[in-house]
Amino acid sequence: MRLRILCGFLTLVAVIPQNVLASVLAIDYGAEFITASLMKPGLPFDVLLNKDSKRKIHSSVGWKRGDRAFGQDAAQLATRFPTDSFSYVKLLQAAPFDSDAARFYAKISTAELSEAARRTTELVQGDGTKWSPEELIGMQLGYVKHLAETAANEKVKDVIITVPAYYTQFERDAVADAVEIADLRLLALIHDGTATGVNYAMTRNFPTTENHIIYDVGASGTRATIVQFSGFTEKTGAPGTQITVSGIGYNRGVGGVELDRRLRDILADHFNEKFGKGKDVRKDKKAMARLWKEAQRVKHILSANNEVKSQVESVAWDIDFKAQVKRSTFEDACKDLQDKWAQPIKDALKNAGLTLDDINSVILAGGSSRVPMVRKVVEEYVGKEKISLNVNADEAPVLGAALHGAALSRQFKTKNIKISDISVHDIQASYFAAATTSNSRPRSITTTLFPAGSKTGTKKTLTFKRKEDFNIFFDYKDIPAPGFPTRMLEVEILGVAEALGNLTERGAIDPVVKATVSLSESGFVSVTGAVAFGEIKDDSLTGKLKGLFGGSSSTEEEAQSAENTPPRDSTSESASSSSSSSAAPSESATADKDKDAKDKKKEKKKEKPEDTIKLEVKTSFTTIPPMTVEEKKVSRARLKAMDQDEAIKTRREETRNSFESYLYRLRDLVTDDTDETPFKKCSQPDERNKISQVLEESFDWLNDRGDLAETTQFLNKRIALETLEKPIMHRYKEIEAFPQALNNSQRANWSTRLFLAEAKQNLTNEIENDLPSKYSLDELESLEKTLKEHETWLSEYVDKQRKVKSWEDPVIETTEMKARAKVLEQQLQRLWKRKVPKIIRKKPTVSATEEAKAEQTPVAGDDDGKQEPLKDKEDGERTGGAKRHPDEL
Repeated sequence: MRLRILCGFLTLVAVIPQNVLASVLAIDYGAEFITASLMKPGLPFDVLLNKDSKRKIHSSVGWKRGDRAFGQDAAQLATRFPTDSFSYVKLLQAAPFDSDAARFYAKISTAELSEAARRTTELVQGDGTKWSPEELIGMQLGYVKHLAETAANEKVKDVIITVPAYYTQFERDAVADAVEIADLRLLALIHDGTATGVNYAMTRNFPTTENHIIYDVGASGTRATIVQFSGFTEKTGAPGTQITVSGIGYNRGVGGVELDRRLRDILADHFNEKFGKGKDVRKDKKAMARLWKEAQRVKHILSANNEVKSQVESVAWDIDFKAQVKRSTFEDACKDLQDKWAQPIKDALKNAGLTLDDINSVILAGGSSRVPMVRKVVEEYVGKEKISLNVNADEAPVLGAALHGAALSRQFKTKNIKISDISVHDIQASYFAAATTSNSRPRSITTTLFPAGSKTGTKKTLTFKRKEDFNIFFDYKDIPAPGFPTRMLEVEILGVAEALGNLTERGAIDPVVKATVSLSESGFVSVTGAVAFGEIKDDSLTGKLKGLFGGSSSTEEEAQSAENTPPRDSTSESASSSSSSSAAPSESATADKDKDAKDKKKEKKKEKPEDTIKLEVKTSFTTIPPMTVEEKKVSRARLKAMDQDEAIKTRREETRNSFESYLYRLRDLVTDDTDETPFKKCSQPDERNKISQVLEESFDWLNDRGDLAETTQFLNKRIALETLEKPIMHRYKEIEAFPQALNNSQRANWSTRLFLAEAKQNLTNEIENDLPSKYSLDELESLEKTLKEHETWLSEYVDKQRKVKSWEDPVIETTEMKARAKVLEQQLQRLWKRKVPKIIRKKPTVSATEEAKAEQTPVAGDDDGKQEPLKDKEDGERTGGAKRHPDEL
């Protein structure tokens, strides 16, 4: 069942004013398909549909004679324009030109590759135009953005994107660059396995801790993520779910694309054996594109059948291809992969320190997890009873990412789910130790800063005893992927000598340099800041007394911790930036005490010299650099120009199609031989002849010059014809609308006259009885005057209109009839809605003697002194001395 039913469970409640709300777009960008979800108040929580109402979008972009296409349309262009269609571009993100990823892409794609200036891989279009993977992916993200903006009916800016956990910093930078090129703002990157875990936890509670393996066989690779689910309770009593990733295993080269490649090669071998005759079909790009498409179809059928008939028309050399493909043949070609399907699960268990007995279930995700040979290997290793199919294998990652993105934006109230993720690569920092003598060679020191399995969203502080500027190098301990470099970035700390000199002048003892290194939630490593720090001795009387009695300031404590570090450069873990706290005053503290405390703190800050000086941090990329600001600006302008050109072209085509449809419709009206048609009745012969003449000229112009005409020319041609047609259409519309307009006008007259008759009678009665009235005589006379004028005008012009022929212009417009009737109705409504005025009762006048009598207290047992209230026969008892209303007399 589709997850749109979660609308009843998951309520996205806006927590900020509606006028500042922004939508959040989640994208699961896969090598073969894209799925997206839009989080916006008022929209159902579901997968975003494309223009064909499909829930998945092909990760393809292509051109057909200059016209760009996306999704399924672009994928189908590969069989006709193989050098102008690009799919599976995800495999080339940040991939060096001489890497295994680039070589593998050359095997599966018909596109031409070249080396970029950044030593990465570019794709070359048929006309020689070069595109970076970031630009091609940026185009596809821009297309998804357009779909989201159409659904949301507003601009969409914020996006969260899923990536494989094994992605390097280079690949993450490439994703971020593509997002920026697409004019989107990246909220975060989330690992696809973690996103699936969020989706799994959306509709479940975990009273006890559970461990599950999310086994994802995607197009580009296979991942196994061990996720621990547990429940917790906030201080407020609100329940929540904690998701902790404890182990990850992966295989980059084993996935759905590799299966498609092997099946395509089986079909190519069949074709060569039967029709090759010395030729190789692999050299024909169109043929290979057609066989690739057929291989995908065959793979899907073999997932449910043991045998399938493959048939492709005109594969190459005008030869139709037919072959019988068996599942056993396909599996024999993939025998070397059998041991690799379960290896990610084994690696994940090892990294997490768990066994299969600790696992509750194995949740299958990814489209290729449905392939029988994959399912069989996994079932044999983990046990069939542990296999779980309770998430949507295709949509779970994007829906989980969407929920996480909504929580990050802080604009929605969602289920309380906290995530703790990990990195999969050993990341180390290296630097050269300060030379002890002028002749000594610099000694390199390397330390593992973030070992594999480190939690993301953490920071560490490196402390250096240096006197001059120096560099820090950040590397992967091992090669992260075949052909990729290990060096991630190089950071230069500048201004050290000057800062240390300043601290020494202030009295600092043995100042040091501290650099803060961050491993962000999105998996990026960076140096977020560096400072020169030194303990400054307090020579004041207060400071000496504190030193005598063991008192110390917070700065002294920090300096003491720095002194306790080893003499050589070392690492010390600092508190995570995500968990900071500050002491708050108790509720019973008075405002005066708070003020005094603040004043004392200010005085201390003024008295004590600063013990830290900020240093300049310069980051450079020496291996695979991300795109520079200028390069992204150029690429964004390049894509924006294409979007504008396509918008102009689309508007031109829409205008042309509309104009052509209008010509055919008008021609049918003119050439209709029936005399009783409305067009014939409402037009004169010379008008029809003129329209026929211009219509014929327009058809000739459209056939001769329509392909080169501009949008404005189509509009001008249409306006010329509409000017001739408009009087005829106006007459017809007036004839159709006249009866109803006349009926409404006559009804207004009748209602007004009926009101006046009743109002006059009421006014007469009220005057005779000296009662207030709702209306004055002048008001009724004014309404009657308006009525008579309207009746006179209507009678006169209706008689004239009835003498007008159908092909003549009307003497009275229905719009004028409606306007005059509205004036009468408004004047009538003002009087009719008026409330009845209240009757003002006069207070009765009582003499002093009568008032004194009324206040006398009767004596018990004295009949003469007894006062009895006056009784009214109709209205019951009233208090003595009260005067009745004139209506009651």
